[in-house]
Amino acid sequence: MSRTGLFISFEGIDGAGKSSHISGLAAAFTAQGRRVVLTREPGGTPLAEKLRVLLLNDAMDPLTEALLAFAGRRDHLVQVIEPALARGDVVLCDRFTDATFAYQGAGRGFDLAPLAQLERLVQTGVAPDPLQLREPDLTVWFDLPPEVAAERLAHARVPDRFEAQPLEFFRRVAQGYADRAAAAPQRFARIDANHERALVWGQLQAAFAGRGWLPAAPADQDSA
Repeated sequence: MSRTGLFISFEGIDGAGKSSHISGLAAAFTAQGRRVVLTREPGGTPLAEKLRVLLLNDAMDPLTEALLAFAGRRDHLVQVIEPALARGDVVLCDRFTDATFAYQGAGRGFDLAPLAQLERLVQTGVAPDPLQLREPDLTVWFDLPPEVAAERLAHARVPDRFEAQPLEFFRRVAQGYADRAAAAPQRFARIDANHERALVWGQLQAAFAGRGWLPAAPADQDSA
């Protein structure tokens, strides 16, 4: 198994259930002898966590949201992600840039062109190749109908500023993710999240085994 660093992001609308599977994947990589860094966005560093609090709770316009998200992302890349990849670690990140395009771009209706400029500005000059755009090696997209996600969120904790948005907002966000996946199919692995946990986990195992990153599950194993 290669010891090259792996950068894997996890995406999906609020309520898609992605976060509950990340720890299982971390355990699977650890069992293979890999060092794993679990992180998230917004957040991942002391500075970015402060920005997360603002993003999730304070009223602001879409441009301000995007600028704060990318500011935190730059610090996250410099302080956590790039050093981990240089060590050969596996970085499992709960959300990354695709979330900004889906939420601020598609959800809020903000122009995608400035977001692409910010992406280029923030995500270059951090990798070994200064001209390389740092992107995840794989983005796991938990695709779930917004109506199902809304039902799940109704029984969850007190919603933050994004979770409290109306259903139509999440429909736009879901389409934003679909558009990002269509534009970069080699980077995305779509997971049908509208299933019970064991079946979703089986899809994840297959996606990672197909890339040679984790062993395939036994034929009679349905869940982790």
